[in-house]
Formats: sequence, structure tokens, C-alpha cells
Amino acid sequence: MGVTRLLDVVESERGRILRVAQEAAEAARPLRWSVQPTLPGSRNGGDILVHMRFPDEMAEAETEFDEALSDPAITRVNGVTYRGTPRRRGTGTVYRALLLRVAPDVPAEDVAAFEQELAMMPRYVPTIQAWQLSQVEHAVGTTDWTHVFEQEFTDADGLMGPYLMHPVHWAVVDRWFDPETTDIIVRDRVCHSFCETGVPVL
Repeated sequence: MGVTRLLDVVESERGRILRVAQEAAEAARPLRWSVQPTLPGSRNGGDILVHMRFPDEMAEAETEFDEALSDPAITRVNGVTYRGTPRRRGTGTVYRALLLRVAPDVPAEDVAAFEQELAMMPRYVPTIQAWQLSQVEHAVGTTDWTHVFEQEFTDADGLMGPYLMHPVHWAVVDRWFDPETTDIIVRDRVCHSFCETGVPVL
């Protein structure tokens, strides 16, 4: 089970909240976890990016962690809980999460095509070292998120350059997000958040 949270925090309190979130993540005893400040270039991605992976039988750990984040210095939380199996071919130094919402009236065959095109990106982008595309079981925040697409990249340049600027990204995948196309199915603002990580998190 994956748990991802994006925390917006009052600027003067970010150091303290980072420590609080790290202590809460460690106390939850996940299999893997990362709690780090987001890097420049994140969009709607919060100030602190939290990712934890639990065995399915520890589902209650999500609630316990969220209760630890009731501090008034945290002004907004966007997040998702989901299941899935990551794929890996190497070790990265940057973890990225994309939270998105597919409109509820989209036909199932279009959703399947969208998922297939997102999932094929690692085939074309060698800077992606690990990845997982999941449907959301529980959404937190202002948007009823339906999907989370996670990757570990070689570094931040591997995300901002070879991935976001790849022809397959802007010529194929972007059509699902572009309001100027008839293929658009993601109409709400997405959360694009990434941070440094010293260990594998997927």
C-alpha cells in the first residue's frame, strides 16, 4: 500500500514541520519512506513531499500518520492512498509523484488508453529508474484524485529535461491534459511534486 502526501506549510514553520513529519513517518514503521522538501519546479506540489509504503495489513498506519499532521502550520494537504507493484531498472536520486483526476464521465476505454500511454513512458525515457501507475483508493485534499503516477529519476535534470521535454510526452501523453484538444480527460489542476531521495522509495 502506498501513501503519498503533499504538505503546504507556513514558510517560517517548514523546518519544524519537516522534522515532525519525518518522526511521524518513522514511527509508522513503513517498509520504505521519504519525507523531504519539494524541489523548485514542483507545481501545486506542496512544500514537503511525503511517501510511505506499507504492507497491506498495516492500512491503519495511514490514519495514524494523518492524525499526526494536525498542526495548524500545515495549511493544506493533498494526498492519495493506493496499491500497486513498482517496476525498477536502477536507482534514482529524485522521487516524483503526479496526482491527477480523470473526469468521471470519461468512457472506460479512454481511461484504459490513457493509462497505457502513461505507463509506456519509461520505455522511451532512460532517466526513469523506477515507476508505478496506480488508481487511487482514497483521496485527500481539494480534488478527488483518481490516479497517481510515480517515478524515481536519475536526478532532477532527468525529470525536467529527458522526461518532460520528450516528444512522446508532449506529442502523445499531453493530449489527455490539453484543453485545446478533443482528447482531454484531465480537466483539474494536477499536482506535480518531486524531491531528492537518498534511498529507493518505490
